[in-house]
Amino acid sequence: MTNSDPRVPGFLGRALSFELSAVQQYMTHARLSEGWGLAQAASTLRQEAQEEMGHVDRIVARMLALGLAPNASFLRPVAAGRDLAELLRANVRLEGEIVGLYEQAYNHCARVRDADGRAFFGELLREEQEHARKLEGWLNGLFDSAGGRRAGSGTTRR
Repeated sequence: MTNSDPRVPGFLGRALSFELSAVQQYMTHARLSEGWGLAQAASTLRQEAQEEMGHVDRIVARMLALGLAPNASFLRPVAAGRDLAELLRANVRLEGEIVGLYEQAYNHCARVRDADGRAFFGELLREEQEHARKLEGWLNGLFDSAGGRRAGSGTTRR
């Protein structure tokens, strides 16, 4: 292992667990959406899962570069729902937790002057913040200005 701060491996392990949990959740939500006849939502959720897999790949590469054996110690249970809005709310919550972890990791690396770790977690943080914004926008778009569901949004399970 390089001269990385001893807390950095913990952040990387938690990041790997979160990202794999996100992949599992997005893929499950894609299948649920598909079953509800929401093909576009399913496609978008699969794309989100692919983006999270890209994060998994980068985290694994970082761990290997630091001489660490990648190990996701905890996968969160998938938060299911009865309609698309519930699925999106669950995804916004999960992304918020991931953003929180990356903020902690980024700030820690800044404190201990780990420039490489700070840059690594900073990039992931920006990408996850963007994911969260996109999901919040999608969720808000399901509802019209009167607070009701948009016609044709297909958010209710049949």
